[in-house]
Amino acid sequence: MSLSFIVREGFSGFGRAKMPAAITVTISFFALVLLGLFSTVSLSFFDIIQELRSRMELEVFLADSLTEAQAAGITGKIRELDGVRDAVYVTREEAASIFSRDFGEDVVRILGSNPLPRSVRLKFQPEYARPDSIAKVVPLISGLAPGLEVRYNQKYLGQIEQNGKLFTLLTGGMGLLIAVATVVLIGYTIRLALYSRQEKIRTMRLVGATAWFIGAPYVIEGALQGILSGLLAAGAVYVVFEQLLFTYEPAMYEILHPSALLIYPSLVLLGLALGIFGSTLSVGKYLRAASKR
Repeated sequence: MSLSFIVREGFSGFGRAKMPAAITVTISFFALVLLGLFSTVSLSFFDIIQELRSRMELEVFLADSLTEAQAAGITGKIRELDGVRDAVYVTREEAASIFSRDFGEDVVRILGSNPLPRSVRLKFQPEYARPDSIAKVVPLISGLAPGLEVRYNQKYLGQIEQNGKLFTLLTGGMGLLIAVATVVLIGYTIRLALYSRQEKIRTMRLVGATAWFIGAPYVIEGALQGILSGLLAAGAVYVVFEQLLFTYEPAMYEILHPSALLIYPSLVLLGLALGIFGSTLSVGKYLRAASKR
């Protein structure tokens, strides 16, 4: 009986405070929409960072004194290093063919011989394609045989990491601000509801009602506000991506769509969590203050 009373009170409280609840839901809706759009772009950005990392190549130039068997052995050892996704041995002839393809010139015809060295091209798993990880691998490769020369684009890799860290800070800070604002708004609405019914709460305390029994309906009320905001925000983000973006910017849609599929349910769950958290804080603070009177 008490549980059904708590649930009914939570729903009826949401209906009684129509104006404050509507204002909170509306503001929370816009905050969650902004957070949803921002999060979708952020997740897509991190996917792009991972893709760029997976394309990162390190090239090991082999000394002319090494035999083909030694070159094959070195390639095998490189392939076994932690974080190495693939290692391909490139012969002189293949190097000349790559040069011709990239620059449109036949180096053998121009110079009369092939000066290009043999090499091993390797790619890393995305989580290993970082400056600190590669810095540990380079000495291991150099120590496999004398005369090995390791080259990779350190500046390019450093820029990827720098941009990734900067974007993480920006997205994390923005997300935290929006979440805090939503919690404060929902908590403020619940606080108003508590003050408007303080006589009823005082009577309930006098007859022996526990803090949980008094506060639970208001937590349910906050949860309802949060989940309603989340549902509306998920619907709005869906319209932006699945209707507008799909129609007018299909290329951008292809990039953002995988991340957007994660955002829709996340917004509903986030709205629910923020609603429960904000109302719980507000109810706890109010009841602690009331108990001291």
